[in-house]
Amino acid sequence: MAAGPVHERLAVLELVDHHCHGAVTGPLDRAGFESLLTEGEAWPGVSAFDTPAGLAVRRHCAPLLDLPRHTPADAYLARRAELGAAEVNRRFLRAARTGVFCVDTGYAPHPVTGPAELAEAAGATAYEVVRLETVAEAVAAGGVEPDEYARAFRTAAWEAVRRPGVVGVKSVAAYRTGFALDPARPSPADVTEAARHWLAGGGRLDDPVLVRDLLWTAVDLGRPLQLHTGFGDSDIRLHRADPALLTDWLHLTAGAIPVLLLHCWPHQRQAAYLSAVFERVYLDVGLTLHHVGPARAGAVLAEALEITPFRKLLYSSDAYGVAEFHHLGALSFRQGLAGLLQERLDADELSLPDALRIARWTGRDNARRVYGLPGGPADDG
Repeated sequence: MAAGPVHERLAVLELVDHHCHGAVTGPLDRAGFESLLTEGEAWPGVSAFDTPAGLAVRRHCAPLLDLPRHTPADAYLARRAELGAAEVNRRFLRAARTGVFCVDTGYAPHPVTGPAELAEAAGATAYEVVRLETVAEAVAAGGVEPDEYARAFRTAAWEAVRRPGVVGVKSVAAYRTGFALDPARPSPADVTEAARHWLAGGGRLDDPVLVRDLLWTAVDLGRPLQLHTGFGDSDIRLHRADPALLTDWLHLTAGAIPVLLLHCWPHQRQAAYLSAVFERVYLDVGLTLHHVGPARAGAVLAEALEITPFRKLLYSSDAYGVAEFHHLGALSFRQGLAGLLQERLDADELSLPDALRIARWTGRDNARRVYGLPGGPADDG
């Protein structure tokens, strides 16, 4: 499809990436780089470059390193090493044309840029999203008695969200227990007993009672809550990460806070349903976009937008590790959404002002409104 007015406007629209991570600050060998191209494990004889994401990197990222499109992987990595991590990050982050990053700082198995470093490299603004499981695990590591755990966790969570620049919280309950949980708030006695077992054994927070307590603590905090749903690495059980399993909990919380469903694939239709029937449920298809690449981003977005109110879709890259994914996420979103809206415009299913308004809402203004970010929405006319 030829580019049209929607493509032209989206190409220059400054995005708000409402969920992402930092980019690595040190050198990467081939194995290290390939490990960051995939959510899967490394397998002998199988290259992560031989995936849709790998092909998209060679096609859409190579030119930003002064290489021809589809350049071979070895040449790509040699040029990346020649430029160095700081320059590579600067090029891709600036090419993303993202004005605001909301950065999840709770996952960093590699040395990566923090929000301030990410913002400086991109010439943008960055805020922090606090991962609540990380807060709970820090409380446990610091030493706490079971009957004091609930109070200590709540105190630490409140302290975390009051730090300057924090705009929301996140939970990875989908990884730890899945969403098929009793939706009710657990009693103090149940939390104490669960804490007794968890603290005795140590390790990551994966007790169902304590995860429920964490989700209800998020409600008490009153901040936007990001929830990983759907697609993830092999640690997740995909059928238990279906956001539809949250339905009873969403009824009980009664729209108390914005609930932001991240990634969603292949459950984007279930997420769309939830956004259509619950006042304060939102979704994105981040992470998915750079893995399917610009060629298929429109198909994923089309399913997500079948019934989603246009004020409920947000943009995120969920980029982690390689700054290529900050760029590819933005490129895939722009091209996918522009193609979808231009197709509906050409079919006279919506007007050009409608199409441009939807593009601004989903790419920027919805996130600004949900998180209360400065620099309010532009005129919707």
